[in-house]
Amino acid sequence: MTVAPPTAGALVDRYGRVARDLRVSLTDKCNLRCTYCMPAEGLPWLAGPRLLTDDEMVRLIRVAVCRLGVTEVRFTGGEPLIRPGLVDIISAAAALDPRPRLSLTTNGIGLHRLAPALREAGLDRVNVSLDTLDRERFTRLTRRDRLSDVLAGLAGAADAGLTPVKVNAVLMRGVNDDEAPALLRFALDHGYELRFIEQMPLDAQHGWDRAAMVTAEEILTTLRSAYALSPDPAERGTAPAETWLVDGGPARVGVIGTVTRPFCGDCDRTRLTADGQIRNCLFATEESNLRDAMRAGADDDEVARRWTAATWGKRAGHGIDDPTFLQPTRPMSAIGG
Repeated sequence: MTVAPPTAGALVDRYGRVARDLRVSLTDKCNLRCTYCMPAEGLPWLAGPRLLTDDEMVRLIRVAVCRLGVTEVRFTGGEPLIRPGLVDIISAAAALDPRPRLSLTTNGIGLHRLAPALREAGLDRVNVSLDTLDRERFTRLTRRDRLSDVLAGLAGAADAGLTPVKVNAVLMRGVNDDEAPALLRFALDHGYELRFIEQMPLDAQHGWDRAAMVTAEEILTTLRSAYALSPDPAERGTAPAETWLVDGGPARVGVIGTVTRPFCGDCDRTRLTADGQIRNCLFATEESNLRDAMRAGADDDEVARRWTAATWGKRAGHGIDDPTFLQPTRPMSAIGG
């Protein structure tokens, strides 16, 4: 028997998963040029008229929260801190009823200046990307000498109360895979929560090599050479990270094994790109265009129906292990985390 998709009320897919976590990409632009993300010269950025305006962005967040049951909104990029209207967008999202939890993923550059305003606007917490503590290695990885700015951003976020401050680290074989214990020591010393993320096939160059990827199991083995890790008794729920207590707790470390330990069966995320496309998965090859529908006069009911229909078609999993897997044409910077 064919089951018809719901017409309103929640973002449910045909496998019974409910999307309550919205990732909103505010821009595809970035002020770093990380080697595993984009080429040194950057990418062809989305043209201004293609991008959602601040008002359009807020409208779609409102539809998601007030009509479709979204309870958490994560602002991403590119680099979201370079979006001029960021503070106003966060303020508008924080004013919604019911109020969603609001977080932001950033490379940390400029965060020390913006953190107080972001907190006042209603942002709850931040995730900051940091793959190395070595200045020369950071410069090689990002093609920018900005490690001190990232460290200042982390401290500024903590001082502003954007806690828990989470640190995201990607380990690459032969590049920074020797730094796992040092990164964890740094996080523990500063009260940050560290999350290691397996490198994913989302680079603009399509140069990802599974054999070169540092796996979740390898990360844990390296950490156990310096720390005692025990399973976190707290229920994981829909969180992407598996977490472990460090030396008996209460400190924790997480590993997001998207490739080798997929969590697709519990995924509760939906994604909105900076140009108004709905994506059900980081690795989706299909999108649903809400921007053009809005600009053609669609009311909120119609926008909600389109979003609901798009969610119903979400696939069971990302399919990286399938021989027919194709890397999406959009790189990570144009999708949002």
